[in-house]
Amino acid sequence: MKVKYFLIVIILLLTISKAQEKNMNNPFFKVWNTPFNTPPFSQIKIEDFLPAFEEGMKQHKDEIQKIIDSKETPTFQNTIVELEKSGELLTKVANVFYNLNNTITNDEMQKINQVIAPKLAKHNDDIKLNEKLFEKIKSIYLQREKLNLTSEEKLLLENYYSDFVRGGVNLTGEQKERFRKINEELSVLTVKFGEYILKETNSIGLVIENKDDLIGLPETVIQGAFETAKSKGLDGKWAFTLQRASWTPFLQYSPKRELREKLFKAYINRGNNNNEFDTKNILRKIASLRVERANLLGFKTHADFKLEKNMAKNPETVFKFLNDLWIPAIKKAKSEADEMQKLIYKEGNNFKLQPWDWWYYAEKVKKEKYDLDESMLRPYFKLENVISGVFDVANKLYGLQFVERNDIETYHPDVKVFEVKESNGKHVGILYTDYFPRDSKESGAWCSSFRDQSNINNKFITPLVTNCGNFSKPTTDKPALLSLDEVNTLFHEFGHALHSLLNVTVYPNGKRVPIDFVELPSQIMENWATHPQVLKMYAKHYQTNEPMPDELIQKIENAKLFNQGFETVEYLAASFLDMYWHTLTDTTEQDVISFEKNVLNKIGLIPEIESRYQSTNFLHIFSGDGYSSGYYGYIWAAVLDADAFAAFEETSLFDKETAKKFRTLLEKSGTIEPMELYKQFRGREPKVDALLKNRGLN
Repeated sequence: MKVKYFLIVIILLLTISKAQEKNMNNPFFKVWNTPFNTPPFSQIKIEDFLPAFEEGMKQHKDEIQKIIDSKETPTFQNTIVELEKSGELLTKVANVFYNLNNTITNDEMQKINQVIAPKLAKHNDDIKLNEKLFEKIKSIYLQREKLNLTSEEKLLLENYYSDFVRGGVNLTGEQKERFRKINEELSVLTVKFGEYILKETNSIGLVIENKDDLIGLPETVIQGAFETAKSKGLDGKWAFTLQRASWTPFLQYSPKRELREKLFKAYINRGNNNNEFDTKNILRKIASLRVERANLLGFKTHADFKLEKNMAKNPETVFKFLNDLWIPAIKKAKSEADEMQKLIYKEGNNFKLQPWDWWYYAEKVKKEKYDLDESMLRPYFKLENVISGVFDVANKLYGLQFVERNDIETYHPDVKVFEVKESNGKHVGILYTDYFPRDSKESGAWCSSFRDQSNINNKFITPLVTNCGNFSKPTTDKPALLSLDEVNTLFHEFGHALHSLLNVTVYPNGKRVPIDFVELPSQIMENWATHPQVLKMYAKHYQTNEPMPDELIQKIENAKLFNQGFETVEYLAASFLDMYWHTLTDTTEQDVISFEKNVLNKIGLIPEIESRYQSTNFLHIFSGDGYSSGYYGYIWAAVLDADAFAAFEETSLFDKETAKKFRTLLEKSGTIEPMELYKQFRGREPKVDALLKNRGLN
């Protein structure tokens, strides 16, 4: 018996020892002795994530409990600041995991996401539904006017209070249990939606076997399709995927109408193919659960719930805003469609313009009216030159320097790393750039971070920021040559990066800004992308290094209003779709296709244009909660950015004083109410005039 007991003890000790050894080898439990404490990607293994998440949640729970158990009178310092300091390990793990899951995902990563999403939802609910913790926050909140708080501290306190109220802390016991269940279900469903659309987007939309079917396509597009096919095991063929960088050039240049239709329909039907990755059941359940959650919290709709914290404040304001823009935008789009229809008839065809024809005939009209087409521009937009250009703009505006760092680890060979410095050499942060598509990567473009800036108790933490895209890849004989749209996207995401790099707050949560303000820093950067003065700085031919000729720059300038009706309408249509999904007032699950059709008919979308996204693939609003009831924010922020850029036009493109004021806006965002911050920059509230002028809608 003693021998048996002794063996059990030995086995137990060995098990504990192995577990401890495993934990000791887990990089998330160690100090990262890397340049600027950047993630040591080569040391991080997939099996490290789950134990790190579990330990992170345990530590966070213990830290929260310590705040709750404190016998001291609740103060900003011992409650709010301690809340801000809590969860450091969990944040560290989550930042790495979710960035990698978006860029180099695989089946194992996705399984971890499926396991951890409901656990994180429960963990967050355990905090936000804790009445004892809320009572401490509430007692500080009720005396906030007497506490001599800074504007950042006051806003942070108000956000904590509203987060707990909106997080269900005032619900009854039964309501809280249902609230938890809804959040858990939503966490699983939104993850699944994103995974399904990734699978659909990475599928091949069109395979071409006959070289005659490639007529009209630029050589770079043909070569790219050939290499895509090869990577998919289709040697000797040409493949076009449903990534925007792949399908858009085909629609622009191919005279093969039936092939354009096939590829376009494959793109818009993502999530709607009645296969294993169909999202209709998922999204209608998401919409229904969001209504139920909003109702539990006393809101009529999910949009009422979400917009309460935005600049727009309520659905009525958003609908009025969208409708006011829709009237001139749809008028302009109709005139653009008429122009293309005339060209179709002029060529001896008798078919009606359809959505899959738009890119092709828009390119023809642009060539006819402005003697400009995409193939003339791409040779001047070598990726490295565009990056150099955007860095030069940041240098001229804010004095920033960007130094490539080959000694800092990356998570994929495509990724480059830059140290960002002030003009005096002071370190600002790190920028990772990841610009090429791959099957393991989400579609679209975005900015994220591995670490946010903060300065709690004078412990200054610098940011680690990422810019990701899915731009045209280099081929065997040509570098990556971007389209004009991709150039604008690169400048856009870099604007987000500047916001993250230059924002200076004491507290990590102080960085939160409303969804209808967050696009201002990104969209204003697009104004520099194609400005003649800036094009002269970076647009150089990839073979000769000759700058873009003045004649070509002028053609770009002349064509700036071209197709603006289409671009505005497709964005507005998606914004309306988002708002109608989220102003549902009951939990009855909708027939997705009928619902969408009714909405688009109601707003008067013309048959020649599709919404920028369809419900079944609308990642912004159904793969997470961030942009739900918030897609209008892009157009809302366009009003802000057009008005803000006008301040530079009224002085000069790189006016030091105006740039200094705008940098202050970037630095302080999240510490002052957005409209007040904007007025400090501009001296007044924004006007819509500049946007209407820029889009030819006035």
